[in-house]
Amino acid sequence: MKILVTGGAGFIGSALIRYLMQGTAHHVLNLDKLTYAGNLESLRSVATDTRYEFVQADIADQPSMVALLARFEPDAIMHLAAETHVDRSIDGPAAFIQTNVVGTYSLLEATRAYWQALPVERRDAFRFHHISTDEVYGDLHGADDLFTETTPYAPSSPYSASKAASDHLVRAWHRTYGLPVVLSNCSNNYGPFHFPEKLIPLVILNALAGKPLPVYGDGLQVRDWLYVEDHARALFKVVSEGRVGETYNIGGHNEQKNIDVVRGICALLDERVAERPAGIENFASLITFVKDRPGHDQRYAIDASKIERELGWRPAETFESGLRKTVLWYLNNLDWCRHVQDGSYQGQRLGLDHSQLLA
Repeated sequence: MKILVTGGAGFIGSALIRYLMQGTAHHVLNLDKLTYAGNLESLRSVATDTRYEFVQADIADQPSMVALLARFEPDAIMHLAAETHVDRSIDGPAAFIQTNVVGTYSLLEATRAYWQALPVERRDAFRFHHISTDEVYGDLHGADDLFTETTPYAPSSPYSASKAASDHLVRAWHRTYGLPVVLSNCSNNYGPFHFPEKLIPLVILNALAGKPLPVYGDGLQVRDWLYVEDHARALFKVVSEGRVGETYNIGGHNEQKNIDVVRGICALLDERVAERPAGIENFASLITFVKDRPGHDQRYAIDASKIERELGWRPAETFESGLRKTVLWYLNNLDWCRHVQDGSYQGQRLGLDHSQLLA
């Protein structure tokens, strides 16, 4: 197949592209606007592959999307391009509405025109896969409750509300126009190449620098953690085998309190790091509780039985094995981290061989 991946320079998108390039024979076009979270250094391992192409463009630019689809002629679109950070959405929601809502609308309209013009056989085989989040469901209150594919939406933040809106648009384009879509909603991802503003890489890098490890509120918020390479496998299952019009929840079967995640990272760093910042006997001593985030959801947990039952997917990593792999990756790739922290990765965006601008 020829697969168009939007947001392919982001954390999950780059993991998906690495999986597609290394584990399948498909051709991939990576479309990314290259905002602050887009990092082409995460794709150096596939950059010279002849089956891979990168284009810098904005999904909200509908004429450019029309032109790109006409040129690349994809058999599937995997739509990950989104603004994703809750704190940033609280401080500046406009970008989230523009990318997640307006951008998804523009991409859907360009896709609809492209799909309707395909020959019948290709039109029937085409898929639009919309990748979303479990945060659209709000939070859970019962200790044993789980999000299912039919859980009512109750988003709490501008980020999750914008993603909920994009989910509704995709379903509407399926019902109204017949566009063959599949959707997936995932739990918290973690793993290599995660942008350092997120919890796990932030804790690792702050600890190594001897800085405070900020934990919101009492740290008892519960999240289900999904190793990003497990997620990439699941996404390919959904786009290639999922039933049209269906939603698949993807979770890691790994519920953890935030404070326990932070303590687990500290224990692994205590084990692996011999040279510590001055005065630090153990990294857990750096844990600092800070004022809670406005509207902070207390618990997320996913019932991922549908994707296991219908598509045969289960996560390969436990939280313990995945967290260990993640910590070791960061310890072994501090140059990648430094390029993000000092901003130099942004200067290299258009200097890579696989980079081009879409006019």
